[in-house]
Amino acid sequence: MEHNYRKWFGEKRAKQALTAFADKGWRTFYTEDVQTAKTLLFETCLPQGVSVGLGGSETLAALAVLPLLRSDKYRLYDRYDCPDHFAMCRDSLMADYFLTSANALTLTGEMVNIDCSGSRVAAMAYGPRHIVVVAGVNKLCDTLEEAVARVHTIAPMNCKRNNHQTPCVTGACTDCNMPARMCNHLLITFNAQKFQGKYTLILINEELGF
Repeated sequence: MEHNYRKWFGEKRAKQALTAFADKGWRTFYTEDVQTAKTLLFETCLPQGVSVGLGGSETLAALAVLPLLRSDKYRLYDRYDCPDHFAMCRDSLMADYFLTSANALTLTGEMVNIDCSGSRVAAMAYGPRHIVVVAGVNKLCDTLEEAVARVHTIAPMNCKRNNHQTPCVTGACTDCNMPARMCNHLLITFNAQKFQGKYTLILINEELGF
């Protein structure tokens, strides 16, 4: 029964957020689960034959997108299988589509992301002709202030995932000053009206990533 309440609550918040994002020029989709989102992604949002860049994402890992992206149906800039990660991320700025998740989304239609190298936020801001963002409802925040706070709150988990030896290993974000620092570039996407059809958001009524 608790699960039903959570799904009801997640749907209400998701649809409120999607209305706000749509009003700001986003193409928006709502799905109840990961499998439906994956089908929607590959059948509706990501045309076959296009080149695709990737942002590192636990949400995309949950969707298991790599096998399909590595097939002959797409031209993938594969950040996970390349001799030069910097060069691959730079080349992916010229991809037709950039597929990623978000660190935080607001009910009022803003997206907040924080990066280590800046390759992901650079692509999300400019370069690829289309940006497709896939996220779970756990990324939703009531306000922009909460969203910015969230990206710092989750930073220790990202450091742990990437084995970065920073003070974040204590479990709390500190404003460190060292080469391994993860929180170097903060991007707030306020609006998507400039290039109509560039930004797509698939919001899934599940908790995905962090």
